[in-house]
Amino acid sequence: MTDKNKNLLVRVISGFTLLPGVLYLLYLGGWWTAALLGFAAGACAWEYISITLKGPFTPVAVLTVGMASAMPMLPIAVPLHANALISGATGIVLFSAWAWHLLRGPLPEAPLRTAHLLMAFIYGHGGLTALAALRLVPDNGLMWVVSALVITWGNDTMAYFAGRLFGKHKLYPEVSPNKTWEGFAGGFVGAIGFLFLQRAFFFPQMTVVDCFVLGGLGSLLGPAGDLCESMLKRAYNVKDSGVIIPGHGGMLDRIDALIFNAPMVFLYVQFVRGALA
Repeated sequence: MTDKNKNLLVRVISGFTLLPGVLYLLYLGGWWTAALLGFAAGACAWEYISITLKGPFTPVAVLTVGMASAMPMLPIAVPLHANALISGATGIVLFSAWAWHLLRGPLPEAPLRTAHLLMAFIYGHGGLTALAALRLVPDNGLMWVVSALVITWGNDTMAYFAGRLFGKHKLYPEVSPNKTWEGFAGGFVGAIGFLFLQRAFFFPQMTVVDCFVLGGLGSLLGPAGDLCESMLKRAYNVKDSGVIIPGHGGMLDRIDALIFNAPMVFLYVQFVRGALA
């Protein structure tokens, strides 16, 4: 067996091993879901800092990771004040990063390092906090969370196979040499098509318009999230964001598209479906 086939086998086994547990924790809701998403948010923040700042973790970096981990828990802990506390936490991270580098340096790098810590906090928790809030939507919160996953997985799966079978025209070779326009088209069909399958078998409350709008937007935002993470890794010359998931690399490698899709689904449910309800 070649190394490539071994890596593929590890990816498949890892995915099928972890997926049931992840779905079960999402199904349980409450603190179980919050803890799952908090762990993922902290891992994403940790990986971003490891890529961009390198070296040993400073106390302010640890604080940033801890704050990112806490954010997905706020919608369940303090639903009426979550937005205010998230804004306050952002201010704490920003102030702490500035103060640390003002006192400890290195002064020439202080603005850049502060910006990276703030980005680690936002990038780490933003999409996952939106997913935590989405899980709390009355009646169909779980199904809307599943929709965010379905959009992401449907797009990713069909893009992969369409790219392998028909891919000829490179999408953005400077960032991701393997992505093609044919794969992008396949992902567009996959995101919408998988939502229609969810609607048919599990979520009849979802409308045809929901499928087309969410699937269409997700087929744009998901690949954008993937490309942004690829751009980050290419800028810092790293292959994977981490090693936390065997065969897949880091947490960011696995959920980079979901991080972009989850806020979109949350905003759609809150402001479009909510306005029509």
